Amino acid sequence: MKHPSLILAAGLACLAFTAQGQIAFEEYDLDNGLHVILHQDNSTPIVAVSVLYHVGSKNEDINRTGFAHFFEHLLFEGSENIGRGEYMKLIQANGGTLNANTMQDRTFYYEILPSNNLELGLWMESERMLHAKVDQTGVETQREVVKEEKRMRVDNQPYGSWNAEMFSHAFSEHPYRWAVIGSMDDLNAAQTEDYVNFYKKYYIPNNATLSIAGDIDPSQAKAWIAKYFGDIPAGEPVVQPDTFEPALTAEVQDTIFDNIQLPAVFTGYRMPGQSHPDAYALQMLTTALSDGPSSRLSMRMVDKDQSALQVVAFPYALEDHGIFITLALVNGDHSTGELLGTMEEEIAKLQNELLGEREFEKVMNKVEADFITQNGSVSGIAESLSNYHVYFGDANLINTEIERYRAVTRADIQRVATTYLQPSNRVVLTYLPKPSANPSVE
Repeated sequence: MKHPSLILAAGLACLAFTAQGQIAFEEYDLDNGLHVILHQDNSTPIVAVSVLYHVGSKNEDINRTGFAHFFEHLLFEGSENIGRGEYMKLIQANGGTLNANTMQDRTFYYEILPSNNLELGLWMESERMLHAKVDQTGVETQREVVKEEKRMRVDNQPYGSWNAEMFSHAFSEHPYRWAVIGSMDDLNAAQTEDYVNFYKKYYIPNNATLSIAGDIDPSQAKAWIAKYFGDIPAGEPVVQPDTFEPALTAEVQDTIFDNIQLPAVFTGYRMPGQSHPDAYALQMLTTALSDGPSSRLSMRMVDKDQSALQVVAFPYALEDHGIFITLALVNGDHSTGELLGTMEEEIAKLQNELLGEREFEKVMNKVEADFITQNGSVSGIAESLSNYHVYFGDANLINTEIERYRAVTRADIQRVATTYLQPSNRVVLTYLPKPSANPSVE
């Protein structure tokens, strides 16, 4: 018999998804190759304007790493028609917010504005695409900003190096092997000409997706898009890297001594990219393992054994490959070796036994709720539409991808756990406090 609370949760999740309905949108290409996606939602007077450039750290030269992340900062410097340092001020003065982020596969910029300022947002993004200030003054300014960010988020952050260490150990050939923030030596060695060439190569309309969601008049939006973006010249077609990455055949281990107080263990299992069918079962496997206090790793290691202060698992799924991450922080006199052994035991249970029906239903409810939450705002919708178009070639997955999760079976979860979560397919990083007193690894 199904537990009453699970039946209620399932009903609420389905009701919410039904109430949300289909997310209507239209998409088209300008003559210069810019892909445009429009979603009209007049329920609130706000609009999200976003541009996704299909360029990330994997597009960089091995001797010029960190460029994509650097440009995330540099393209806020201003343009031929926007004064230096005025980009953020203009948006904020008109009641908006803005931000950007860079990953291995993309750079994403967005503004959230009162809808009567849609034209302003479009003009400013067109300025970023055509007239950005890529000069020595901006380069020197942002070089210092990036250095300070690296000091704060990586060098002086406990466990801050785990991402760079994990990817450098998990990949030997693919450009995922270097960190998104890149090398400060590379940024210091680069000349202004290097930055100008990178800008001209990647920040072009035929390598970009303009996604707008919110309180818009589509006909007016199209007219402004044509006005501000239509005359921007296309660049040479961007060819994405196709570097072959050999499979891991043996466990990779390393010990990292860091400015930390608590030892920790990080594991990373190589997994396929985000568009692979197995990515959905792996996401549900993550939910079963560590999403919430009732998940397997949390109940076992935090509540029962009290061996870990925190335990987390998540799939770091990218365009070409991915890494299934698990991590745990030591509690008290327990050791990193014990934590690793316990995580292996819980993974082995998933490999040897099907999830129970009740647990599987709970996992599915959580996945559906997360899917609805992801597309619960105009900014989330704009980003999802871009991602689905760029990575999957199908923006309508915003309406249908949930069915791919619903098609996952308990046997699928068991299969991906068995296929990918093997010691020969993983990196194990043990983080220990710098000497003088290093707890036992065993």
